[in-house]
Amino acid sequence: MVRLFSIVPLVCLLIAPGLHAAGQDVTYGVDGEDFEGYFAPAGEARGLVLLIHDWDGLTDYERKRADMLAGLGYDVFAADLFGAGVRPTKVEDKRQHTGELYKDRERMRALIRGALAEAQRQGGDVGNAVAMGYCFGGAAVLEFARSGAALKGFATFHGGLGTPPGQDYRAVAGPVAVYHGSADAAVTLDDFVALAGALEDNGIPHEMTTYGGAPHAFTVFGSDRYRAGADARSWASFLDFLRQTLD
Repeated sequence: MVRLFSIVPLVCLLIAPGLHAAGQDVTYGVDGEDFEGYFAPAGEARGLVLLIHDWDGLTDYERKRADMLAGLGYDVFAADLFGAGVRPTKVEDKRQHTGELYKDRERMRALIRGALAEAQRQGGDVGNAVAMGYCFGGAAVLEFARSGAALKGFATFHGGLGTPPGQDYRAVAGPVAVYHGSADAAVTLDDFVALAGALEDNGIPHEMTTYGGAPHAFTVFGSDRYRAGADARSWASFLDFLRQTLD
């Protein structure tokens, strides 16, 4: 199902974390390399969310989102796909680190599997889990979905939507949710439509929403691209997706 919305003024939708155990940074290993993720436990959790970062690596933005979800009753493990201490700030460095993973899809998948394994070691229920990601992380989530990963769902916020040559969506194990800005100059509406067609052709349950006037990275707090309406609406839709998808 594809849904198209324009942003209208919101009457009210407060986004705020509730009470939960404090999250903490977690150093873990994948294939002999050190990575630093973030685990936010919820206590009596409704399920696990594996969160994958934007192209600047795991930052306080992802930690905040993890804390917000934990406050709503979900264990969250925010993965690190770049390596401990690797948090690029220059555009050329961000392109380098993401580009290396785009060129080596097997490594990208292995790093996500490693993060999921660490989430399990931290106590997360990987049998009742959804993966979600922002920008680069959204593209990584779709990569993991195409790999046939046995998760219950996959969600991407203003992420890359292209399908690499030689890949398809036949092996996707759960529903896909896509939250996209219609004014995104980096990921076009043509990309959005192509993904919708690929999911439909393969019989993958999906829900895809565009937000009028929202540019790339419309959920990033404090950015000049931030759009409060689109952020609130997409967040509410994602929470509904979690309620419907997880046990």
